[in-house]
Amino acid sequence: MFRYLVLVLAFLPATFAVPTIQAVGSKFFTSNGNQWFIKGIAYQLNEFDPLVDTNQCTTDANLMKTLGTNAIRVYHVDASQNHDGCMKAFSDAGIYLFVDLDTFTTYILGDNPTWNQTQFEKYSAVMDTFAKYDNTAGFFVGNEVITNYTQGASAAYIKAAARDMKAYRTSKGYRQIPVGYSAADIAELRPMLQNYLVCGGNASEAIDFFSLNSYEWCGPVDYMSSGYSNLQAEAAKYPIPIFFSETGCNKPEPRTFADQAAIFGPQMVDTWSGSIIYEWIQEQNDYGLISYGGSVEDPVRSGTPQPVAPDFTNLQAAWSVQPSGVQLSDYTKSAASLSTPACPSSTANGWPINGNPAIPAIGKQFDITGSSLPSATASTTSSGTASPSASGKSAASGGKGIASVTLGLAIAMAGVIVLL
Repeated sequence: MFRYLVLVLAFLPATFAVPTIQAVGSKFFTSNGNQWFIKGIAYQLNEFDPLVDTNQCTTDANLMKTLGTNAIRVYHVDASQNHDGCMKAFSDAGIYLFVDLDTFTTYILGDNPTWNQTQFEKYSAVMDTFAKYDNTAGFFVGNEVITNYTQGASAAYIKAAARDMKAYRTSKGYRQIPVGYSAADIAELRPMLQNYLVCGGNASEAIDFFSLNSYEWCGPVDYMSSGYSNLQAEAAKYPIPIFFSETGCNKPEPRTFADQAAIFGPQMVDTWSGSIIYEWIQEQNDYGLISYGGSVEDPVRSGTPQPVAPDFTNLQAAWSVQPSGVQLSDYTKSAASLSTPACPSSTANGWPINGNPAIPAIGKQFDITGSSLPSATASTTSSGTASPSASGKSAASGGKGIASVTLGLAIAMAGVIVLL
């Protein structure tokens, strides 16, 4: 009997027994009913998968814990690899994962968007790999797909991907891990985009959270002059969790992370669910919190992390603030009263989608008038880089930037064909 029990336990899915994260109304909660605020770090040591080296993950997780980190964001993973060791290392440190479902060859492109069977299968494989971990906090279906108004119609493909990944999540009996989107901070499109992705009255087609890559708070500014007051005004009464999926302006140096006091303070804490700081490793873009050695042009990508001064301790101090939240039991009634916003109207040289036309099925093209058309085979092309979060980043971390990727990978990406 004992031998049989041991064998059964050996094949149980990995969980690691930490409270799970759920989205309820406009907030995140742990499974024990406490509101959860994100204090996260973008973690992509290389362009492939940083969650396969258990020793490195353990070393990094232990140092992150001293910062007050409770989440990481990873942009690219290899679903075929074993991630148990790294996920346990982060779980032991109380750190949760937000992971992008796309790969270098399957992300949704702003200039020539598709949502096809190949993309669906690749996204599903990542979900299959990470749904078993209790410290998986959320999945991204896209990162900075839209960087200017000419790409606005690709929002329908983002919404289609969220719809199908949520349906897949349910069909597989997975925990309701939130599925959301990470947007570039494009002021003339942001309020329309965030409303479009939740509008229409059909929860199965809406994202579960919205997040923003924003670098507005730079230097000696404050809540009003930084633009954060506008972000707050446009997010007030938003019906799902909203947070910063990248932040941490590095001009002028050093970084003080003064915006964290606003995000976790009384001006924004009732609306925003925290932030993810860009990024862990120091590279040529000069956003790193630690260095493993080498030069910024050719950084070492593993080893013993050495804090970058004074940025590391500045963030540590900024995160000493403990946001005041609400208990789930006290919030349920308020959550039920939230309503989805109206779908935005199209504008000339601005938001292109008028209302709520049907979003495309897998393998179909979006007809902005409301029909679903057969999809054409599309080549991957680079989308624009209009926002600060799309420029100066490494390809390993920032999704579609190619500043730090090898020349061979850049050439290979440029010629990839997305097969339907």
